[in-house]
Amino acid sequence: MVKAEYITIPQLAKLLGLSRIEVYRKVKKGQIKAAKIGKTYIIADHDINQILGKELGAEGKKQIDAGVKKVVREYGELLKKLGKE
Repeated sequence: MVKAEYITIPQLAKLLGLSRIEVYRKVKKGQIKAAKIGKTYIIADHDINQILGKELGAEGKKQIDAGVKKVVREYGELLKKLGKE
């Protein structure tokens, strides 16, 4: 069985240096993934790692891929010339 770790919104707020209200707002907007158990929201360990930038999620990978494609499309010839130097 896989052991999952969770923290609550007040704990995450302290970790991020934000107010609890700001973290609740981010959860409501969908910027932070959280599950609700009764009246308490919990945030999974892997989501915390993504928030802190320790882990790259699927959405982050998509953004990076899109950025790389745009740079190659716009500056491809220049990059080739720089690579030859």
